[in-house]
Amino acid sequence: MQIRALTEALDLRQLEDLCALLIDAVEGGASLGFLKPMELERARAYWQNVSQSVQAGDKALLVAEIEGAILGTVQVVLDMPQNQPHRGEISKMIVHTKVRQLGLGMRLLGAAEDRAQLAGKSLLVLDTQTGSAAEHLYRKAGYSPLPPLPDYALTPDGVLAATTIFWKRV
Repeated sequence: MQIRALTEALDLRQLEDLCALLIDAVEGGASLGFLKPMELERARAYWQNVSQSVQAGDKALLVAEIEGAILGTVQVVLDMPQNQPHRGEISKMIVHTKVRQLGLGMRLLGAAEDRAQLAGKSLLVLDTQTGSAAEHLYRKAGYSPLPPLPDYALTPDGVLAATTIFWKRV
């Protein structure tokens, strides 16, 4: 397994892998800002937008590859308001269902934290659906939760769900 940053425009293979990863996650019930059904064109447009943000320096995009296929990803939002230059945001951490429970999420999160520190960030925040499996990972990685916000976002099935915001000094 290799974790690396993608800094250039996505090539066709990378785009296909990232689309498959996002579709797998949303169709599997992950609350990532999308509703079911997750269409390929919507996924493709999303990743192309992310690629543009990465090239502009607004985000970092890290991927985990196994045997040349992208099976995990995480983003670090670096472009923050002027009064928050010290803060970054962990976003869209996704691990493909076929490789979960192998420690990939923890490795991606650690790489994201390293990337944030290199960019001068000392505080990271993230949010996840309250009660999700990701909550355990973030707690284990040393993130502190705030009280859940009720009815914060819709699940991929369109049901209102609470969200927990986590923070960590890095």
